[in-house]
Amino acid sequence: MNELDIASIKKKSLSGIVALTSRTFLLQLIAFGATFLLTIFLSPAVFGVFYVVSAIISFLGYFSDIGLAAALIQKKEELSDEDLATTFSIQQLLVCVIVGIAMISSSAIASFYRLDDAGLWLFRSLVLSFFLSSLKTIPSVILERKLDFRKLVIPQIAETVGFYAVAVVLAWRGYGISSFTWAVLTRGIVGLVIMYSISPWRITFGISRTVAKRLIRFGLPFQANSFLALVKDDLLTVFLGKVLPFAEVGYIGWAKKWAEVPLRLIMDSIVRVTFPAFSRIQEAREMLGRAIEKTLFGLSIMIFPISVGLLFFVRPLMDFVPRYDKWEPALFSFYVFTVASAVSSLSAPLTNALNAIGKIKTTLILMIMWTASTWILTTIFLSLFGFNGFSLALLVITSSLWIVVHLLKKTAPFSFWKSIRAPLLGVILQGGLYALLLRALPDGIVWYVGTGFLGVILYAGVVWRLEGDRIQTVYSSFRNAL
Repeated sequence: MNELDIASIKKKSLSGIVALTSRTFLLQLIAFGATFLLTIFLSPAVFGVFYVVSAIISFLGYFSDIGLAAALIQKKEELSDEDLATTFSIQQLLVCVIVGIAMISSSAIASFYRLDDAGLWLFRSLVLSFFLSSLKTIPSVILERKLDFRKLVIPQIAETVGFYAVAVVLAWRGYGISSFTWAVLTRGIVGLVIMYSISPWRITFGISRTVAKRLIRFGLPFQANSFLALVKDDLLTVFLGKVLPFAEVGYIGWAKKWAEVPLRLIMDSIVRVTFPAFSRIQEAREMLGRAIEKTLFGLSIMIFPISVGLLFFVRPLMDFVPRYDKWEPALFSFYVFTVASAVSSLSAPLTNALNAIGKIKTTLILMIMWTASTWILTTIFLSLFGFNGFSLALLVITSSLWIVVHLLKKTAPFSFWKSIRAPLLGVILQGGLYALLLRALPDGIVWYVGTGFLGVILYAGVVWRLEGDRIQTVYSSFRNAL
């Protein structure tokens, strides 16, 4: 593939954001709707088991790649057949070792967490799904290098629909944990078949020492970052599954899942596009700075108002859902997670930019700091505040956002405050309006909808008044890209 010129990169990036965000929005609506049904059909303890077992598999997954896929995406030159074969071969060697160890140790792991037979088979199905997912790496990298995100979302659509359709139907029929077992297997098989259908790649084995050394030079520090993120998040969840009752882990999982709705709806798609896009323009630092500003503005203008809506409306809406009062103990964690998620949404594209320009050691140091502080604070806060201490620790960690801003400004000139000031002011006024109206108006779904609508109008008016020209420019760019 010839290197993309700047205009083509901009066009493909914007169209990729639209493709990913629009389809991801639909997928997340399906996912959150299905999760909502699952939280009705299943108990907090069952939800907690799935949360912990999924975290164990995520922990294993970080040893399967050593960052080679990211190295392929970040590479300036065109990819060769040797690059692809070497990456695939090394990855599959690692995956097969991990899968073998996981299967042999599955009974011991189940015993350690006091899982029943259904929990054991859920673990084994996730291990198999992990193997199937590893086979999709090279076709996925090829599409990301081309910034062809329109095709990349097709397997995601099929996986999401398949997983939640099976999970919800079986949970409704009373299958409990086994609902997730069959759903996970469905997701793995469907995703693999469709990925190779839209991005055919002939599986090739072979390891070139020269290629391996070059890719590992970037890949190992990148994977070290990923491993620390794993220790900070998924391994911590595994730890929680041992020190807390599964019901309390379920509360944490429920609160975190719903608090991160804006991130899953919006941030994931944008961040996925920005890494390969930032990598393609890594040497044009002024253009990179402008791209960072636009990314921050786009994220904050969409994520902030959704987060405020969640903060004010989740509690009133719980009264309208049958059998949902069982989640009320998780509300405090939900509020804290929501605020922390809004802040962390701004950190993700900045660390992405540091990785894209090759500052992988810088982000490694940041991740070491975040991981150590997360474990220390969580351990202390759990003893002080119970399971709510997990969310409080995360909120404290997100306050380190200013460090990332400072480090990136040394390399790529951009204005952080200019990027978020209008959405921040708009969301403060939106929240104030909700606080006043929800106290003054009677309870009722019609009143809630009306109040939410008025808040959105106020927010949109404030942002348009302050940044109307920028919004029009961004809109024109997307329209031209499409």
